[in-house]
Amino acid sequence: MRAAVVTRYGAPDVLTLREVARPTPGPRDLLIRIKAATVSSGDARVRARRVPEGMGLLVRLALGWSGPRQPILGTECAGVVEAVGAGVTRFRVGDAVVAFLGAAMGAHAGYVCVREDGAVAPKPEALSWDEASALLFGGTTALHYLRAARLKPGERVLVLGASGAVGVAAVQLARHDGAEVTAVCSAANASLVTELGAARVIDYHAEDFTRGDARWDVVMDCVGATDYARCRRVLAPGGRLLRVVCGLGGQLAAPWQGRLSGHRVIAGVAAERPEDVRRLVELARDGVYRAVIDASMPLSRIAEAHARVDSGHKRGSVVVTLEGDP
Repeated sequence: MRAAVVTRYGAPDVLTLREVARPTPGPRDLLIRIKAATVSSGDARVRARRVPEGMGLLVRLALGWSGPRQPILGTECAGVVEAVGAGVTRFRVGDAVVAFLGAAMGAHAGYVCVREDGAVAPKPEALSWDEASALLFGGTTALHYLRAARLKPGERVLVLGASGAVGVAAVQLARHDGAEVTAVCSAANASLVTELGAARVIDYHAEDFTRGDARWDVVMDCVGATDYARCRRVLAPGGRLLRVVCGLGGQLAAPWQGRLSGHRVIAGVAAERPEDVRRLVELARDGVYRAVIDASMPLSRIAEAHARVDSGHKRGSVVVTLEGDP
């Protein structure tokens, strides 16, 4: 099968297209023929070994010293069940599905195996392959942090980096939970986040959200743009700062920061839960949650897709398609 392979850390041009062995499903596995997958910020960070401050050694030990131990990146995909193991009961050959591979990766290839009881669910019929493939990376991250914040209806939420994959999911999911959402992004993306449910938009080029009189119950930083010292003044009593992108020092300090002020700082790796995948698919099927597609291109342009993610200016998700590829 055809796959995009990374054998050493570096710029997008380290990616190469190769023929590799097709995986063989185990007794409880599905073999999925991939139609579309995304290049997420997580993929780009792994490829470039671009990690939060203080985590370089830990990442190399976990992922590989000179290059990724898993050379095929890609955390989420949509496709068709090509084969099933002897013990599979929930899916059949020919089913259209979405799958979240998470840290295991492997979606930038023609086929991938997933456990039938893992993070996989039927694809909503109304969604295109591109749209379905982009539901899960941002969505599962946003769900994890909003759940950790114990978000309540009527609370005020500020989302930093609101036009990225995690940001657009956070805006929609917080609004669906009854929150009043303020989005921080560029003016060019104001109409997008307003359409997704933001009641107010702050253009970060023109306004510093920490200098105004507004207060928020939850500040969710999706891009590593702030810290507790900057946000303390704009957090309401009992406020929570969600640090989706955070260095080692920030993660270690998070449990202790804000205690004297009655605040909470939440940081760390988002959990990968199959039930979150099923919830996101249900919300997408009901029309209350959708993916935003920045660009879609064939797997043969995988380096270009990574470069778009590296630019820091994508809106939502960058998709690579495998339909029609050899």
